[in-house]
Amino acid sequence: MVTIKDIAKSAGVSVTTVSRALNGYDDVNEGTRLKIKTIADELGYSPNMAARSLISKKTKTLGLLLSNITRDSSKDNIAYEVLCGINDRSGELDYDLVLFSTTPQKQSIKSYKTLCQERGVDGVIIMGIRLDDPYLKEIVSSEIPCILIDITLQGPNVAYVTSDNTNGALAAVNHLLDYGHRQIAMINGHAQADVSLLRLEGYRKALDQAGMVFDETLVLNGQFSEQGGKEAVRRIMTERPEVTAIFCASDLMALGALQGVKEMGKKVPDDISIIGFDNIDLTAYCTPALSTVHQFKYELGTAAAQVLIDLLEGKDVSHHVMLATDVIQRESVRRLEL
Repeated sequence: MVTIKDIAKSAGVSVTTVSRALNGYDDVNEGTRLKIKTIADELGYSPNMAARSLISKKTKTLGLLLSNITRDSSKDNIAYEVLCGINDRSGELDYDLVLFSTTPQKQSIKSYKTLCQERGVDGVIIMGIRLDDPYLKEIVSSEIPCILIDITLQGPNVAYVTSDNTNGALAAVNHLLDYGHRQIAMINGHAQADVSLLRLEGYRKALDQAGMVFDETLVLNGQFSEQGGKEAVRRIMTERPEVTAIFCASDLMALGALQGVKEMGKKVPDDISIIGFDNIDLTAYCTPALSTVHQFKYELGTAAAQVLIDLLEGKDVSHHVMLATDVIQRESVRRLEL
């Protein structure tokens, strides 16, 4: 195996010079650096990452910590698209990616710091964590650089990347209002999801701007699940027959709502209109095709990786990144005659 001693001998320089040249130190003459890198390539040198990490105290490894990943959410491709963005951008910047998962139960047994140290990561991207999870307070005060996806918290070593959830929800409800709907219900996720609070804020804001009174009994939680959406739409259509449209805070719940309406012998959008949030792949192929709010999921991942690496490398970085959303109009919203 080729070592830096072999490169030093071939280049006629010291081992220290080779080490500093290959590790990007700026006190090495550019001509010498180029010569050393050329020789290293010719000799087929591959750095010993374990040894390098011992010297630099850096592993050039990012962690992606996912919370509460279950088979029930397999239809929801959000996490996968975000993962692809993280993986692509970290690879482009010469960082490795380690995936690990957690649950509230695991968090009560092992601290966030211990988990990160065991995995040997320089920094962490976290997705799916709840507002009441034990790790959240530890994360904000931790010395380990961290990017939160879809939780709008900041700290000295913590930044967040998110979609514009409030304005996305506002646009979705405005779309229903523009189509003549005035009795609009909402199927939300749950109270411990930051996006639920923000999307509820957008729903309320749209009603307020239209001069309508917010009715909390028209907001049901569907736990971000297909079954939850199905159960919620049954309650709405049974108990509140005056409702003509529903805004669902996730597409998975909206897909459940579509099924629930069908099982009740009703039709979307003839009997009730539905709009979702996320624009997962299935929404374009269900019947009727679902109107929804598009999130730039892959770009959430690339932005999270970029911000984390910038933090690790000591660069000036914004601690809050918010990506725009777009309403996608399909077939699940009917225009009412005014």
